[in-house]
Amino acid sequence: MIQTDILIIGAGPCGLFTVFEAGLVKLRCHLVDALPQPGGQLSEIYPKKPIYDIPGYPSILAQELVDNLMEQIKPFNPGFTLGERAETIERLEDESFLLRTNRGTEINAPVICIAGGLGCFEPRKPPISNLAQFEDRGVDYIIRNPEDYRDKRVVVAGGGDSALDWTIFLADVAEEVTLIHRRKQFRAAPDSVEKAFQLAEEGRIKLLTDAQAVGLKGNGKLTDVVIKHKTEGEVVKSTDHFIPLFGLSPKLGPIADWGLNIDKNAIEVDTFDYSTNVPGIYAVGDINTYPGKLKLILCGFHEATLMVQSAYKQINPDKKLSFKYTTVNGVEGF
Repeated sequence: MIQTDILIIGAGPCGLFTVFEAGLVKLRCHLVDALPQPGGQLSEIYPKKPIYDIPGYPSILAQELVDNLMEQIKPFNPGFTLGERAETIERLEDESFLLRTNRGTEINAPVICIAGGLGCFEPRKPPISNLAQFEDRGVDYIIRNPEDYRDKRVVVAGGGDSALDWTIFLADVAEEVTLIHRRKQFRAAPDSVEKAFQLAEEGRIKLLTDAQAVGLKGNGKLTDVVIKHKTEGEVVKSTDHFIPLFGLSPKLGPIADWGLNIDKNAIEVDTFDYSTNVPGIYAVGDINTYPGKLKLILCGFHEATLMVQSAYKQINPDKKLSFKYTTVNGVEGF
């Protein structure tokens, strides 16, 4: 059995930063994540996508941010259980928690911090009968490495930020990019919509509105997307990749059965310390909810910082925690 001070469920950016804050107050952490590597959505969904709202970084790639966080927590030597899903929790006689994963790993801790991002998430898939036949054979729901599309023909479907952002990005990578959307209006940021229309006018992308993908063709590998257009009827578009980007369907998974107060697939918390209704369990990052909640990495970092202060008092009720600045003590001095 693994013993630790804070068991962190989710090894995304907020979970990783929790390790740093906990390390400053001499608390040990162990992280559990269903994904095979740390980084959460940043590593799994958009590792090459730039992020613009991290303080001190005008622009930083998602994976670079993860790499920096991993470097930042090295001095505190956290444990990781990756590729396993947090399954059940049990309250022991000493009021600590025993967590079991879907693979039978057992971890004991007095405090649990849920930092699971959107929880268990699945891509929303278009209703195409033979879609599964071409998954990983030309159909992708997530762009992990844009270089995979270098000099290829790509059809992107969707009308939100992700579809527009990747269409714009791939315009400089792929041989041909076609964006299809079932409406004329887009749900993305106005700047992105304007940029996409500009690229279409310049002939750098093809833009089909009032259209949707209704079929796929190929022999073992995708060769064509069948598109139904409102005025032009059925169009067959030759392509190497079809990327439907309709967002993610978030689900809490087993966490939903832990007796926590849930509101629309998010865990309700007290903003004093981001504690849940179950004493000893906290939730930070995108997985929590409270009045005025903003789903930003920056906000998750703030939540993790306050959560750790409360966790310390719970774990060490007889000790006084004196606040110190890292600018004075450094990291090794803590």
